[in-house]
Amino acid sequence: MNHDVIVVGGSYSGMAAALQLLRARRSVLVIDAGERRNRFASHSHGFLGQDGMPPGDIAANARRQLQAYPTLTWREAQVETVTGQADAFTVTTADGESCRGRRLLLATGVTDELPEIDGLAPRWGKTVFHCPYCHGYELGQGRIGIIATSAMSIHQAELLTDWGAVTLLVNGALDLAQETRSGLARRGVVIEEACIAHIEGHADVTLMDGRRLSFAGLFVTTKTHPSNALAEMIGCALEETPMGVQIRADAESKTSVAGVFACGDVARFPHSVSLAVGNGAMTGVHIHRSLLWPETLVSVHAEGGVR
Repeated sequence: MNHDVIVVGGSYSGMAAALQLLRARRSVLVIDAGERRNRFASHSHGFLGQDGMPPGDIAANARRQLQAYPTLTWREAQVETVTGQADAFTVTTADGESCRGRRLLLATGVTDELPEIDGLAPRWGKTVFHCPYCHGYELGQGRIGIIATSAMSIHQAELLTDWGAVTLLVNGALDLAQETRSGLARRGVVIEEACIAHIEGHADVTLMDGRRLSFAGLFVTTKTHPSNALAEMIGCALEETPMGVQIRADAESKTSVAGVFACGDVARFPHSVSLAVGNGAMTGVHIHRSLLWPETLVSVHAEGGVR
């Protein structure tokens, strides 16, 4: 079957885009591998109407709503290859099924690159976070630790002072200039130079010198990259951002390949459920318009992208 749109990635942004297209009575195939980025978190916050809900419940309810539309096809599968061009894309899944579509939407999400600190990964999404707007309020203005990874950690430390008493754990990742130190001090940020040995308990940081610092929660700025190589496979330009590598997309979510769109965390930052849903919904509108007016399928310029 030849679909109007194939959406690779059935999480929040992909489903939001699909909903607009389904309501325009377009045939949409969603292929999802079932690995939401926030699957490690027990609750999602900051999304109007869904604040405090388990993220899996939000996704499951959204999928049920999409399945009420007769022009939806949903496949639980891993996409292995994408080929073709506008009006003739072919997507092949790991089990060998090939599907064709006129437009291709990459809503595949990103993978977080966590610092290699003993005890951090098991607490990711539970007591170690990246977004203060998603998780800061629940810390009850308690002590907050920022594990430094890049210059973005300085901004994160300054920002989080509205949510609690902040300690910046430099951990050998930063060389702080005096001006930066003074700015952090003005915001009330405590600077801890000793490196981290491991994390244990709720959010207890043991330093190399043996001291133990207990926090209500820890934050870390991760580096992200697309969760698979499909964008590169079909020729989409990538770009480097302060958060990591993402698919290069313009204001209408067009990539450097005509007919291929990208939305959500894989194409925009900052990242949150509500921002992904908003971007996905607008992307669905842009894709629908491209089906009505194919002459608008002008891709963004690929020069300067990361290949």
